[in-house]
Amino acid sequence: MSGLLNMASLADFEPLAAVIPATKVEITVSFFIYLYICFCVVCVLYTQTVANREWREFGRTEVIDNTLNPDFVHKFILDYFFEERQNLRFDLYDLDSKSENLSKHDFLGQMCCTLGEVVGSQGSRMERSLVGIPGKNCGTIIVKAEELGNCRESVLMQFCGNKLDKKDFFGKSDPFLVFYRSNKDGTFTICHKTEVVKNTLDPVWQAFKIPVRALCNGDYDRAIKIEVYDWDRDGGHDYIGEFSTSYRELSKGHSQFTVWEVSHSHFPHVYFTHFCLKYHKHLLKISYTQINFTVAIDFTASNGNPSQPTSLHYMSPYHLNAYALALRAVGEIIQDYDSDKLFPALGFGAKLPPDGRISHEFPLNGNPENPYCSGIEGVLEAYYQSLKSVRLYGPTYFSPVINHVARYASLVKDGSEYFILLIISDGVISDMAQTKESIVNASSLPMSIIIVGVGPAEFDEMIELDGDEVRISSRGRFAERDIVQFVPFRDYIDRRGNHILSMARLAKDVLAEIPDQFLQYVRSRGIKPQHSSHSSSSKPPPALVHPVHPLQTQI
Repeated sequence: MSGLLNMASLADFEPLAAVIPATKVEITVSFFIYLYICFCVVCVLYTQTVANREWREFGRTEVIDNTLNPDFVHKFILDYFFEERQNLRFDLYDLDSKSENLSKHDFLGQMCCTLGEVVGSQGSRMERSLVGIPGKNCGTIIVKAEELGNCRESVLMQFCGNKLDKKDFFGKSDPFLVFYRSNKDGTFTICHKTEVVKNTLDPVWQAFKIPVRALCNGDYDRAIKIEVYDWDRDGGHDYIGEFSTSYRELSKGHSQFTVWEVSHSHFPHVYFTHFCLKYHKHLLKISYTQINFTVAIDFTASNGNPSQPTSLHYMSPYHLNAYALALRAVGEIIQDYDSDKLFPALGFGAKLPPDGRISHEFPLNGNPENPYCSGIEGVLEAYYQSLKSVRLYGPTYFSPVINHVARYASLVKDGSEYFILLIISDGVISDMAQTKESIVNASSLPMSIIIVGVGPAEFDEMIELDGDEVRISSRGRFAERDIVQFVPFRDYIDRRGNHILSMARLAKDVLAEIPDQFLQYVRSRGIKPQHSSHSSSSKPPPALVHPVHPLQTQI
């Protein structure tokens, strides 16, 4: 099951420039480890060239004293780019001094991932083991991501307690509050801690200002849980009780006195009061979508005999061919958004065994009942196996695979799903008129087509399909919107054709138009952004009649 992440704000439906991030996401970090006085450092990988890769510190959490499961309040706000691979590293340290120099502290372990992997995990929550110390179980890290709503409201609050439970043997209690916002999967994310008020059962905590975004991310009815603890020096803080509320309920305190009862078996009548001051009311509605991604690879004879080095499908023992390079460059970006990493992949234009029939949409793994491949490496493996079993033939028809995906895109009219077809071909299109008609028909559907042209052809037909200069038309009908993005693969590889000069630039140029194409679709259909509760999408049946696998992500 793929993870689900909120769509970027559709409130204004403005086109997105390639240099503008799709949105901002908030990253929350917590761990399961042994007792330490610890903090976490987040690093981002900056890549100028293949040879120039540098990890740079992005930020640090606060220090947490002696707890088995540090749950850091400090958040990391990152710009999120759908079309780029954003590498992250989380380093955990045991605090040994007041020095800012990390070498002065004990390294406890680390975890590397991409931002796409986090947002693509189930519930946008990823749990992985820490590594870095040979032979030692370093513990587990939990990373959560949530899109930041465009909520500019802040709130000033103050809480006080009355007749709290006595937890200290030689004193009263040292109480503090911990605030959590609820998540769609039923979990909670820490968002604030008060100071500790020493030796009292009737604490008055200092007033604090907090963004409403931190409390509920703009959803006024989102549950907020507040826990009460008695602070202990050894980190084993005693639980006193808790209560639940919402920002809407909290905001009533601006005009009236509000009291909550803290749930606790021994003290059922403990109350809290609060005072609230609101600023700059602004509430953003956000929506959710699911992307269905399909790959189609050209197996026509114009690519050359796969056993010859001159073929675009040549399987060299030393380097990847053009098809494999293009598939890996784009696919490694896409696969970060699918937690189970299963992809359907099709071929077209080949004669299939055993009867030699020509097919324009056959599963690369040879299994019509289950065309899914495990990750991009699985797609590559199936691609190589197909080259050994099928006969490259022709003609080169694009329209069958376009129509195939369009049939399923036509069933979705509410913006909840979007379909992307990646076609990799050598540029010789035999059904140009039918392909234009298919694109014109698909232009009114929640669908985009990415074409990567490989080889030395002029690609005039593919450039025409791109429609950047002249909108595609068929039989007097013009495409409702531009849904095709074409890139010539040769612009991104070295003269020998063996290595990509900039895989990141290729993937970015291929994927950069997808967000704007989606926004154009929902705007043209008058689809309004909707806030959604926890959504779950079922995987389509593993049959070739529906060779698209839900790839849920943000655009």
